[in-house]
Amino acid sequence: MSKLVVRLSSSFALLFLLNGVATAAEPVPLSAEEQKLGFQLLFDGATFDGWKQNGNWKIEAGTLYRAAKGGDITYTAAKVPNDFEVRFDWKVAKGCNSGVYYRPSQYEYQVLDDEFSPYGENPRQAAASLFFCMAPSKRVAKPFGEWNTARIVCQGTVIQHWLNDEAVIDFDYTDPRWKREVEILNIRGGKLEARGANLRLQDHGADVWFRNLRWRAIPADEKLTRYDFTPLPVVGVALEKENARIAGMLKPKAEKGK
Repeated sequence: MSKLVVRLSSSFALLFLLNGVATAAEPVPLSAEEQKLGFQLLFDGATFDGWKQNGNWKIEAGTLYRAAKGGDITYTAAKVPNDFEVRFDWKVAKGCNSGVYYRPSQYEYQVLDDEFSPYGENPRQAAASLFFCMAPSKRVAKPFGEWNTARIVCQGTVIQHWLNDEAVIDFDYTDPRWKREVEILNIRGGKLEARGANLRLQDHGADVWFRNLRWRAIPADEKLTRYDFTPLPVVGVALEKENARIAGMLKPKAEKGK
């Protein structure tokens, strides 16, 4: 009798484990609010349908996982709407630098291990920054290995980045207050007025995971809620390094113009 109990227990344990894996491989369904707003899932949790990559990305327990070097993974089923909201979860390995590109050229929501990546010393390169342009108002990224929730909201000339349910960036890039930040991105090659890109998840040489990717087009008559915003300052050594990098970018342009 005891042997039968052990066997039955083992069978139930195996069934539970298999069911757990199957459940984990399914994306979180859209909430009632998200369905009402018109969100669509971009990743089914089980296949690469709608995505293009070079074989270095894997599907692991319902996540898109950058498992080896080989390049970014791109959503090719549709272009990013001009006015949109995208929601997703991300986590990184120790020291990881990655990002989500959502408009042409250098529109990048930075995905980063703030503590152990050298990029983290500069707020304009920190997690949830608009990379090499706008720093977040605070640092709220979780330690490497833990999941973060993220949102990108763009309507007209307003850009919002969210991290762990906090609006950490909210700015209008036509506002004269942000002239220097926009200039920095232009030097890097970014054009904030550009539209019509494919959503792209970056392979920057370290392991990163994404899940629950979904987006919606924002209707023209929807009023965007705005938030008070002051970016973290770039100071000290971080500013010196940034200025040196900018000078290096400008040098070839100056020489070409001679």
